[in-house]
Amino acid sequence: MKLDAHYVDPRLVALYDRDNPRGKDTDFYLALAEETHARRIVDLGCGTGLLTCELASAGRQVIGVDPSAAMLAIAKEKPGAGQVQWVEGASANMGNQEADLAVMTGNVAQVFLDDTEWDATLHALFETLRPGGYLAFESRNPEARAWETWVREKTYEQSETTFGSMECWLDLLSVKNGIVHFEGHNIFSDTGEDVVVSSELRFRSQTELTVSLTKAGFRIEHLYGDWNREPFTPASRLMIFVAQRS
Repeated sequence: MKLDAHYVDPRLVALYDRDNPRGKDTDFYLALAEETHARRIVDLGCGTGLLTCELASAGRQVIGVDPSAAMLAIAKEKPGAGQVQWVEGASANMGNQEADLAVMTGNVAQVFLDDTEWDATLHALFETLRPGGYLAFESRNPEARAWETWVREKTYEQSETTFGSMECWLDLLSVKNGIVHFEGHNIFSDTGEDVVVSSELRFRSQTELTVSLTKAGFRIEHLYGDWNREPFTPASRLMIFVAQRS
């Protein structure tokens, strides 16, 4: 898997938690771990480990998996990181963990552009769970067309960071066959350097995700439209799936 620059550039990785702070999504997954009585959890695409470390703080066995060494380096410095088993890699590196719960947060499900890769990921998640274990993840609803706001006039911001003043914005490049291609500009004012992050995300529909989960052997328990657990509707911005392994 090719990693976008914001997962490998040391400055952008250092600013990741500032730009993606703890929120209602964290509360949702922590509550789900309680409700499912999960004692062993796999966090695929754990990034800087914000959720991972909180999950482990309750004495659970937690495995954090991510392909970015730079992101894991940040994660390992967090309070409670010593209670987590960190794995540098992708779903193929998880193995059979007999986990009670597996999660993919931060819209990680959308980085799998190819259906073969997505199906292989779901298969690996099925294998890492014990029978009856749960899988939970979220993905943006394509019907909400979030990408239409990923343009400079709606995303431009200027801020002060540990690396000095920065200007940031998004530019939408293309939308084709469910794949949205866009660029993020990160200008470091002190040097004038523009770190351009080229990204692609796959927007799968509710039907596509449902079919792929069923094919992989999962039964969908819940489909929510927001972090407050409101029912999913075509107007919902998010699709939050909670599925159980057969």
